[in-house]
Amino acid sequence: MLAGGSRSGKTLLFIRAMVMRALKAPGSRHAVLRFRFGHVKQSIVHDTFPRVMSLCYPDVTYEINKSDWFAQLPGGAQVWFGGLDDKERTEKILGTEFATIFLNECSQISYAARNMAMTRLAQQITDTLKHTALVPKIYYDENPPDKGHWTYRLFKLKQDPESRQPLPDPENYEFMQLNPVDNAENLSADYIQTLEALPARLRKRFLEGEFRDASPNALFSDELLERWRNWESDLPEMLRVVVAVDPSGADDDDNAENDDIGIVVCGLGIDGNGYVLEDLTCKGGPATWGRVATQAFERHAADRIVAETNFGGAMVKHVIQSARPRTPFRAVTASRGKTVRAEPVSALCETGKIRMAGFFRDLEDELTAFTTYGYTGDGSPNRADAMIWGMAELFPELTKPEEKPKEVVQPIIRRQSRTAWMRM
Repeated sequence: MLAGGSRSGKTLLFIRAMVMRALKAPGSRHAVLRFRFGHVKQSIVHDTFPRVMSLCYPDVTYEINKSDWFAQLPGGAQVWFGGLDDKERTEKILGTEFATIFLNECSQISYAARNMAMTRLAQQITDTLKHTALVPKIYYDENPPDKGHWTYRLFKLKQDPESRQPLPDPENYEFMQLNPVDNAENLSADYIQTLEALPARLRKRFLEGEFRDASPNALFSDELLERWRNWESDLPEMLRVVVAVDPSGADDDDNAENDDIGIVVCGLGIDGNGYVLEDLTCKGGPATWGRVATQAFERHAADRIVAETNFGGAMVKHVIQSARPRTPFRAVTASRGKTVRAEPVSALCETGKIRMAGFFRDLEDELTAFTTYGYTGDGSPNRADAMIWGMAELFPELTKPEEKPKEVVQPIIRRQSRTAWMRM
């Protein structure tokens, strides 16, 4: 296991080692597996693998089979690429045996999926350099999740993640930490500074490469948000798009001490999943946030703006209509506490029904501060509240009967640009 911060060279090292094993064992098979196939294709097939071959094996010729997605190397060795989210492809890949398996970003991979992959680490092949059997190996890498994850128990505590009993062969589970500072000569100073500016919980994971203390009561986790994040592939067409607003009492003259105005754009794809498309949360009075919300409405060709009106009542609708007359609008009222409203959204996030279409660090910081016993973050979770209102509009089953919209909106299929509004 290589665990540590972002862009520390973990994946490159393991791909290099895997190719080395493949070249010295003609006819051998090796697999690079990740939770989602689209991520394997984007980050490994189109990036890390060709970079390793160019840097480390410039004289070795290879071909990528784009039908079954494997690299054909000299001597008949093959490196397969797969995603564990695709049942058909997974069964096809795991229908054969391998000499090496690499679980990439395994913080996103379940322990059950890891165990299934382990059953295919069974190819018997000769190491032509040593003239002995090639020892089967499984490689793991990840940005460390929290200490409740199976990788922490397996590699740090040397325990079986299910029984909690000591491993019978702990010497077979080696762990090494590798961080961006260890790879600084291949990174820009700006990138390190970007990591240093992250919120504490993300800095611990992506810069310092440390496992975080587990919170069994958290409603949202970094691992779930990361597992279902959509940033390497095109978004589906959208059936509906809404702009959700969580207002505060700020005015346009003096709002430095007021809460942010949560403004989040959410979409419902033709795949049945909800997507966070844009976070436009701002600090400003009605003239400011009304303009931001209505401009987002036009830019995304949204169906309506929804806004929580406990604080401002009719004022909120007036702000929207003043900024853009005749904008479709629906007021929602918070009859339940923040945590109760967040719980059903958390359940949908867990199953992948709600996904981040990009990186929304401030929003995600608020979401991960929600626990079953309340919100534990600083200030008010305005971004998260807006997102929850938006998703409740797209998934009416999340709300109590009296909170559901009275009118039915006819779905209109629209195309969604992939990168126009992603926020890093």
